[in-house]
Amino acid sequence: MYYRCMPTRKQKLETLFRQHYRQMHQLATMLLHDDAESKDIVHDVFAQLLASPSTDLHEETAAAFLLTCVRNRCLNVIRGRKIQERVQRLYLFDIDTSVIPPDLFREEAKALSEGISLLSPPVCREVVELHFRDGLTFREIALRFGVSETIVYKHLRRALQQLREHLKMRLAR
Repeated sequence: MYYRCMPTRKQKLETLFRQHYRQMHQLATMLLHDDAESKDIVHDVFAQLLASPSTDLHEETAAAFLLTCVRNRCLNVIRGRKIQERVQRLYLFDIDTSVIPPDLFREEAKALSEGISLLSPPVCREVVELHFRDGLTFREIALRFGVSETIVYKHLRRALQQLREHLKMRLAR
């Protein structure tokens, strides 16, 4: 007598991966225009499915579910890009290529440092330091504070506005 073994959850996911990878990758590439990032998105979807034993996929709905997961992750990536582009476009200081005398440079650096220490609420100061000093992305800062990337953007916008006002007042003296 021959008993057929039921496939394990991991085997089912491997089968789904083989069946739907190409379609998922095409969708991600169409939305992101980045092959490497598209592959990462598809792999992340399957990694999350593998890590979450409570999610059970049925053959009839698996394709739609997987494509929806890819679309949603791509939209999150696009939204993150837009937030970063807005900050860069609207709030980064203009780079002056002229030579600044060392004394004036020290004075401006001191004014900027003083302005950062005066930022309120304190979370604005932390966001500025984490983003500009430590080089963390909005997503990394958001995860650290347990808030959305939009909240991080708003804190950074408020902080940069306060810094501009402080520098204007300080340099007007």
